[in-house]
Parts: sequence; structure tokens; C-alpha cells
Amino acid sequence: MKTTISALMLGTALIVGAGTGAFAQDKVVKIGNLTDMSGLYADVGGPGSTTAAEMAIEDSGLTKKGWKIDLISADHQNKPDVGTTTARQWIDVEKVDVIVDVLNSGVALAVKNVVTEKNSIMINSGAASSDLTNAQCSPNVVHWTYDTYMLANSTGTALVKAGGDTWFFLTADYAFGAALERDTTAAVTKAGGKVLGSVKHPLNSSDFSSFLLQAQASKAKIVGLANAGGDTTNSIKQAAEFGIVKGGQKLAGMLMFISDVNSLGLNVAQGLNFTETFYWDMNDQTRAFSKRYAARAKNKAMPTMVQAGVYSGLLHYFKALEALGGNPHDGKKVVEKMKSMPTDDALFGKGTIEPNGRALHPAYLFEVKKPSESKGPWDYYKLVGTTPADKAFRPLSESVCPLVKK
Repeated sequence: MKTTISALMLGTALIVGAGTGAFAQDKVVKIGNLTDMSGLYADVGGPGSTTAAEMAIEDSGLTKKGWKIDLISADHQNKPDVGTTTARQWIDVEKVDVIVDVLNSGVALAVKNVVTEKNSIMINSGAASSDLTNAQCSPNVVHWTYDTYMLANSTGTALVKAGGDTWFFLTADYAFGAALERDTTAAVTKAGGKVLGSVKHPLNSSDFSSFLLQAQASKAKIVGLANAGGDTTNSIKQAAEFGIVKGGQKLAGMLMFISDVNSLGLNVAQGLNFTETFYWDMNDQTRAFSKRYAARAKNKAMPTMVQAGVYSGLLHYFKALEALGGNPHDGKKVVEKMKSMPTDDALFGKGTIEPNGRALHPAYLFEVKKPSESKGPWDYYKLVGTTPADKAFRPLSESVCPLVKK
């Protein structure tokens, strides 16, 4: 009897030991690109984010070291319920380890709750709401590319200092628009400016005439467009028809992407100021990546900062997994490792990830070139100013995120 019990105990110990070893050496990863594949943000993220994720997998070098990495994509249709349903299906059934892009703040804030509950990971490069690393922060989320605080801090402050001290907002009526108007209002007021009013418009609007007439009637020096994608380009096109800029008011695209400028054309977009954290023509490294990306992208376009953020965020994720010696399938543990390691890649340069999940890197204020200044396709921006990484985003001293120790 003693011999039998000893044998059983030894067998159990060997099984547990083997299981522990297998866990430590698990080199299987599944990535889900959750984005807008067909709506007003499809050119910002969409299929291009899938391309960026594919490039990150290849450039990580992990598959050559024996890792198995799979990538799937889905269209959340800019609907939080679709986003959360997809996220649950991916995590529970598809065994997805990390969800990337997540364009649309309403979707991202909802998916954040799912990945936190399931102890998965979201590396957000598409949604803008600064709440993701402030009031609604999570130990399972890293916010990579940009946010509403940074946009307001850079563009809003710069325009007030340049004389644009009265503002009126055209705001997309969902979480992103509300956060962007809120953060920009704070930046404008802090810089000595004044907000004269605002009007909300439905997501994916086609007719901005009534909203623009209110902005025109306000006599504000700056009409702040607290929207994005197709809503921004439609606002700008229709503002030109109403003669708003010719009448002396200035448009401020609070969130614009190179895809928007390409859609508008330089004749319409020239002179616009806005902030981004990535531009394809910044240096030799960004140019090399962007040309590789454009060569394989379906639309042959240069990458947006969202797509660049998908690439860079995943590269850092892979570095963390490799440093852990395998995939523990423990979201909090992996995110903690990501935060403990300095970030360093060809697109965003060197930086850090703060305790609240905010990735820090410089922000750049650009002005769209005149047609006569452009030297060729996609040569759209000239650099106006740079905000250092430690100044671009909300300081931890102002954070209400419970992950930040006061």
C-alpha cells in the first residue's frame, strides 16, 4: 500500500512538473485586430491595421525562433455591443491573447471592461479617449499612439498662443467627441482662451450645414472639429462651401490623419494645423517602414499613426513575451512586463509606459503644405513644433487612475 501511494504521488508530481514546464515554454500567441473595416474610420485603421500587425509579427523574429503566432481581424462597425460580443468570442472561444487597434472610443471603453474581466490584453492605438488611462484605466490596457489630452495640449494650446483665443466646437456625439471637447476646453481655458459654444452632431454625418451655420454665427476665431475620419473631412469640405475660412474664422482639426489630408487634397487642406505622433517622412527609419508598408497595403497608402501604433505596440508586446520566456496567458503579468521595459522602435523612438498604461512619446504639431510646397505624392506636412514625450501627455500628478500611487 505504501509503495502504491508513493508511486501515485510521484506520478502526480511528474505531471505537475511537466505541466509547469509546458506553461513556461508556451510559445503560442493569438492576436485580434478589432477595428472599423468598412465605415468612416476604415482608412485610419481597417485593413491597414491588419497589414501593420502582419509586419510586426514578421519583424519580431519570433516565428523563426519557434513561436506560433496567429492573427485574426473583425469589423466592430463602430458599435460597442458588436465590439464586446466579438471580444468575448475571441477570448473565450478563439483563445485570443491580445486585441489591437480598437478604433472608436465608445467601443474601446466597452472592450476594456471585457479584457479586464477576462484578464486578457488590449493594446489600443485607435481610440482617443484619455479616460482609458485616467478615470477608466485598467491593468490590462496599454494606450499607445495618442489621446484627447495630448491633442488638446498640443493643438489647442498652440492655437490660443497664436491668437485663436475664442472657440466654438463641432463635436461628434459619442465618448470620443465628448472627451476631446472636454480636454480641449481645459487646454484653451488654461492658455487664456474662451469657449463660446458647441454643437453635437451624429456619428458618420453627411450634412453639416446646420452645425456650421451655428459655428459661423458664433464669430469664434477657431472652429474646433472634435470629430475624426469622414466626419472631419466632410466638415472641412462643407465649411469651404459656406466660406467660413474666407470669412476670417480658422478651422482646427483636433484629430486628423494623413488619410484625411489625402482625401481632402492640398487645395482644400492647406494651412490646417493638427497634431500627430507619427509621420511617414520624419526620418530614414519611418520612411523605410512606410515604403514597405505601402508596397503591401491594398490601397498603397502611407500608414496613418494608428496603423503605425499597431505595429509598434505589438513589437513591444513581443519583446515582453520573449523576456518572460513564453506566453503565460496572463494579461496583467504581460502588461506589467511591458511597463517595466523601456520602449524603443523605429517609428516612435525611445519612450516608456507609465503605471496607468499610457505609452509616452513625442507629439508633433504639423501644418499642411500648400500645393506648391509639396514635392510629390504623400508629401503633405511641414513640422511646426515638437512637444517632448514627458510634456505631451497628462502628468501622473493630475491622474485619477487608481493604478497610479500618489
